[in-house]
Amino acid sequence: MTYDVAAVRAQVPALAAGIAHFDGPGGTQTPLAVIEAIADALARPLSNRGSAVAGERNADEIVVESRRAVADLLGADTSGIVFGRSATQLAYDFARTLAKTWRSGDEVVVTRLDHDSNIRPWVQAAEQVGAVVRWADFDPETGELTPDDVRAVLSERTRLVAVTAASNLIGTRPAIAEISAAAHEAGALCYVDGVHHAAHTAVDVEALGADFFACSPYKFLGPHHGVVAGRPEVLADLRPNKLLPSTNAIPERFEFGTLPYELLAGTRAAVDFLAGLGQAAGSRRDRLVSAFAAIEEHEDSLRARIEKGLADLPGVTIHSRAAKRTPTLLLTFADRSTTDAYHYLAERGVHAPSGSFYALEASRRLGLGDTGGLRIGLAPYNDEDDVERLLVALTDFLR
Repeated sequence: MTYDVAAVRAQVPALAAGIAHFDGPGGTQTPLAVIEAIADALARPLSNRGSAVAGERNADEIVVESRRAVADLLGADTSGIVFGRSATQLAYDFARTLAKTWRSGDEVVVTRLDHDSNIRPWVQAAEQVGAVVRWADFDPETGELTPDDVRAVLSERTRLVAVTAASNLIGTRPAIAEISAAAHEAGALCYVDGVHHAAHTAVDVEALGADFFACSPYKFLGPHHGVVAGRPEVLADLRPNKLLPSTNAIPERFEFGTLPYELLAGTRAAVDFLAGLGQAAGSRRDRLVSAFAAIEEHEDSLRARIEKGLADLPGVTIHSRAAKRTPTLLLTFADRSTTDAYHYLAERGVHAPSGSFYALEASRRLGLGDTGGLRIGLAPYNDEDDVERLLVALTDFLR
């Protein structure tokens, strides 16, 4: 499948600075179309949603069209798309709301593979109501979190399973559809952190079986805010704390205060930009599926090139080993600090940061403590030249 990375790069103004960005898992650079959409939303009349004046109509159109765009991106129901400040904030909001339905002795399952934003909100909510937290472990040698690992900690008292669709630290992509099915068989809901997953592959929330699927547009070329795609029938039964005059409609019931209209406009533009990267015609959903197939092929080929280059370097350990994973590599070095490597690369215009990246439990399980490692994460705009610069700089660093 043809993928024109040069055309993609030409639409991302920040790349003109000459930096080779391998920090995509922390947030991608922004295409011009997204920047212009945000500016356009702010330049036009803008008011709280309504229909009487232009500003109200503009705001309403932005929200409606952004929900449709994100629903197309995720294969989700438009009426279940909830916008928030960040995926972390939304996890806390839903944890507080769901905890109202838990009783002392009920159980919540979290995994050691997850980003802390899909662990701590559930742990803290469980503690507040006397629920029991069960931990699903992963294999540090393979990086795999299997459905059996989750089944081992399920019971008839399980009320929620919180699991990542892709590790932001080592890229592991668990079998979410099977894990969701296991959760449902136990009578539990499944909250899926798809923040890292949605940046690299076409998402089908229905196929995954997720009751909640969280993502962040700034990981897939959009602006900074969060999204949860919830099953409308599940959302209908939840009663969040909210202001008395605010609507009880879904999904607005879960959106507190005025939405960031300009950011939602940017999110719609990011989805449309992604849809334009494939070769398919038809609906936006069809074009997105085609585009992500091309993106995956492109990113996986670059990952393979990096892995081949790293194999020739002495003292390098790659902790990203799962059979199915995103183009994300976590490295440590036998006798060198990854923080030193991060700064060395930065001085040479290569951005690959070091840390545990809030995946604290995963970093500890890997034996890396709270320090983590050097993370190399690919994005749709990375090219062969970026990879060559990275490998040359790492070779020089390890000499």
